[in-house]
Amino acid sequence: MTPVKAEGLKKYFGDVKALEDVNLKVEEGEIVGILGPNGAGKSTLIDILTGQTKPDDGEASVLGKDPVKESVKVREGLGILPEREDPPSFLTGREYLQYVSDIRGEEIDESRWVNRLGLEGKMEKQTRQLSKGERQKLMIIQAFFHDPDLVFIDEPLVNIDPFVQEEAKKIFREFRDGGGTVVMCTHVVSLAEEMCDRVLFLKDGEIQEEIKDVENLKSRLFPSK
Repeated sequence: MTPVKAEGLKKYFGDVKALEDVNLKVEEGEIVGILGPNGAGKSTLIDILTGQTKPDDGEASVLGKDPVKESVKVREGLGILPEREDPPSFLTGREYLQYVSDIRGEEIDESRWVNRLGLEGKMEKQTRQLSKGERQKLMIIQAFFHDPDLVFIDEPLVNIDPFVQEEAKKIFREFRDGGGTVVMCTHVVSLAEEMCDRVLFLKDGEIQEEIKDVENLKSRLFPSK
C-alpha cells in the first residue's frame, strides 16, 4: 500500500491560492520532505492530508483511506507533530501523556521517552510552566509513542536546543528504518538535505520540482551565479 497519494489538490482561501494541482506519492519506509519558503502552502497540504481541511478540488488517499471522509480511521494509524500546538496548559506533562494514552487506547512507556528526551523532573509541572522546547518534546512523544504507520511533521525542530535536535532526528530515522513513513514539511534546506530520502519543492502552492539527489540539495536550489 502506498501510504500517501494526492492528485490535483487545490485549495483557495478567498482569492488567495494556497495549493494548485498538487500531485504527490509517498512510499513506505521513506522520509519525504516538503520543502518551501514560508507561505508556500506546506501547512495547508498537511492539513488536507490529515483530514483537518477539505480541498476545493482533487483527491487524497492516506493509508488507503480518504483523510476527510474517514478521518477517524486514518488518524488511528497516524502520528502528527504540528508546528504550533501546545498541550493543554492546565495539565501536567504526565497528565497530558495519560490523556493522549487514553484517547488512543495505547500505553505509553513514559520512562523510556522521558529519559530519552531529557524531561526528568519536569513531568509533574503544568505544561504552562515548561519551556517551549520542553512542550515540543511532549509533542514528539505523542506523535511517536503508539508506533504509527505514518507521521506528518511540520517544522519539527522548532524551539528545541541543538542537543535534543540530534536526539529527535535519531527518533525520526529509527522510525523510518523500522518501516515507518514520514512526511516532513520544512523551510530549512539543511534539515531536508540531512534527513530526507527525497524532496518535493513547493512554491506558490505548486510542486515545482522533485529532487532525489538530496546530498546536493543546496547547490540544486541555489546554484552559484
